[in-house]
Amino acid sequence: MPATVLKGISVVNAMKGALAARAAGLAASGAPPRLAIVRVGDRPDDEAYARGAIKRCESFGIECGLHTFDANVDNGDFLAEFARINGDGSVHGILVMSPLPAGIDGAAVKALIDPQKDVDCMSTANAAKIFAGDMSGHAPCTPAAVIEILKFYDIPISGSRVTLVGRSLVVGRPLAMLLLAEHATLTVCHTRTRDLAAECARADILIAAAGKAKMIGGECVKPGAAVIDVGINVTESGALCGDVDYESASAVAGSITPAPGGVGAVTTAMLARNVINACEALRGLAG
Repeated sequence: MPATVLKGISVVNAMKGALAARAAGLAASGAPPRLAIVRVGDRPDDEAYARGAIKRCESFGIECGLHTFDANVDNGDFLAEFARINGDGSVHGILVMSPLPAGIDGAAVKALIDPQKDVDCMSTANAAKIFAGDMSGHAPCTPAAVIEILKFYDIPISGSRVTLVGRSLVVGRPLAMLLLAEHATLTVCHTRTRDLAAECARADILIAAAGKAKMIGGECVKPGAAVIDVGINVTESGALCGDVDYESASAVAGSITPAPGGVGAVTTAMLARNVINACEALRGLAG
């Protein structure tokens, strides 16, 4: 029996109505939710993500502004302009495309950004909340998207054996905290794990977030398991693919996300939700 395809757009469509209504209410009261996207340099993946984020957010009724800087921008000049964006009262959410170039003081950016406007959990304050089990801050969008997909498709997390392949500060580690908060029985693996296939094959839910194209094949999948592919990679031919070898894994899995078309689509919807949450909180309207 073929695996059930966990399409991201189904999750997005389910979220859209309520979020768009909240955004419309904020706009009607005179303060439409507004996102500032900050991009330094011209990395193609940053440009593609920024385009997708703007398209998704605007479809939800969020105003977006793109602030681009040359890769060789002076660090002091950049920080001064970032402080101006950060202090703009009409901006409710800020997304900084990362990684930043070597010439930019990333630690200073993390220290500057207002945690209430930090809609992708860049600041130390918001990251600390995630690791402390405090969900009052903005969760990082990609890890939050994984949890949203599992819940939408009624894939039980509590008590399930979950194997997470990836330990990055951006996805793997915060996702581990979110999974533990949902009472998963969690194993964290990475590219240096011995006998990775055996570790993965024990999982009821297998999540690939290592950033290595097609590293997870069917031999890594427990029959009937749910497979969530966080990775987006570019092959030598220029095609996009995930961290999972979809063809072999889908022959074994019970359900699986496509890549692209899975986690990435939901990530931008989670960004939109965080911006709306931030706007409501900054206006004192959060319930």
